Amino acid sequence: MSAEPIIYGLIFIGVLVLVEGLYLVAFGKSISLNSRVNRRLEMLEKGGPRAEVLDKLRKEMQQHMNNKSIPIYSILAEKAQKAAIAFSPKQLIMIMGGLSVVAFFGLTIGTTTEFLIRVLISAGIGIGAVYFWIAAKAKKRMSMIEEQLPDAVELMVRSLRVGHPFTNAISIVSKEIQDPLASEFGVIADEAAYGRDIGEALKDMAERLDMQDLRFLAVAVTIQQ
Repeated sequence: MSAEPIIYGLIFIGVLVLVEGLYLVAFGKSISLNSRVNRRLEMLEKGGPRAEVLDKLRKEMQQHMNNKSIPIYSILAEKAQKAAIAFSPKQLIMIMGGLSVVAFFGLTIGTTTEFLIRVLISAGIGIGAVYFWIAAKAKKRMSMIEEQLPDAVELMVRSLRVGHPFTNAISIVSKEIQDPLASEFGVIADEAAYGRDIGEALKDMAERLDMQDLRFLAVAVTIQQ
């Protein structure tokens, strides 16, 4: 049995580890999905102005689908949006290119594959590793949101029952629960504070995350209002 498939697999795994390492180095452990820190509150506690924090989080949340027309990147955009990847589209494209180069050197050192095949395989590894990494992040983040949503709704209901306005109920949720849902609701609370309709903001979040339960919530909130 040839050792080359094993080498391909090891290079792919190495590239995945490198992507995660770059992400943690660039943005810190607090942004990792392994951490359930309320990132929005952490940014506010560090002294960031509320409007500036809102603008940064909204930019991160919207940047991927806004650049869906970029060639190659279109295959990543939807999952990158659901994963709330903080890397910009241009950074991700550069990372794919850099990882492809790393994979090419690995294939050159470890295999005797022909040059053109090495180029194609290394490009596939670079793009595939980033896609696999983003898909895993998206799946984990969406699972966490689905897990947190019932508790968030229950907290909102309790807040409304004791007489809080709906805007306050959203704000309470954003402070009492953890990420990833906390920062999502925090953005809605901040947008409402600056005059945006909450039902509309919830609907946008539901469409961005492509979650049917959130769509039902947005409709319920619109009716309640």
